[in-house]
Amino acid sequence: MNSIEETLWNYIDGFCTADEYEAVTKLIAADEAYRLKYHELLALNKAFDAIELDEPPMAFTYNVIEAIRTEQAQVPLKAAINKRIIMGIALFFVFTLTGFIIYAITSMDWSAQNIPDIAAKVPAGFKMPELSAHISKPLVEGFMFFDVVLALFLFDTYLRRKNVSKQVN
Repeated sequence: MNSIEETLWNYIDGFCTADEYEAVTKLIAADEAYRLKYHELLALNKAFDAIELDEPPMAFTYNVIEAIRTEQAQVPLKAAINKRIIMGIALFFVFTLTGFIIYAITSMDWSAQNIPDIAAKVPAGFKMPELSAHISKPLVEGFMFFDVVLALFLFDTYLRRKNVSKQVN
C-alpha cells in the first residue's frame, strides 16, 4: 500500500487528526489523483460495509467446544505411560527376587535337616561368589518392602480394571 492509499484510508476510517483531516480534504479538492483514488477507496469501503459476515450458528460453536473438551478428556495420564517401561521394571524386580531366592536356598544349612541327601552336580573347583559382604539386612528389607508396595499397587490396578469392565458390560 502506498502513501496516498494509506493517507486516504486513515481519512475514510476517521483515524486522522484535525490538521491531517483538513490537509487531506484540500488535497482531494485540488489534486485529481487524490480525488480519483478517494472515490475508488470510498466505493470499496461501501462494498465492504454491504457484505454480511457469516457467523456460524451457536450449535456449531458449542459442538466444536464439546468435541475439543471430550478429545482432551479421552487421553488420561495412565494411557500415556509406555507399557514397555513398566514391563522392563517388572522384569528387573522378577530377576532380582529370583536372585534373592536362589541366594537364600544356596546359603541354607541343609545338613541340619532330616532331608535325604541331594547331590548337586557342580563342577569341581566352582566357588559361589561371596555376596554377604555386599548385601546387608536393611538393604534386603527395603527392597522387599518396595516389592510388596509395588505388588499391592499392581493388584489394585488389576482390580480397578476388572471393576470398570464389569460396569461397562
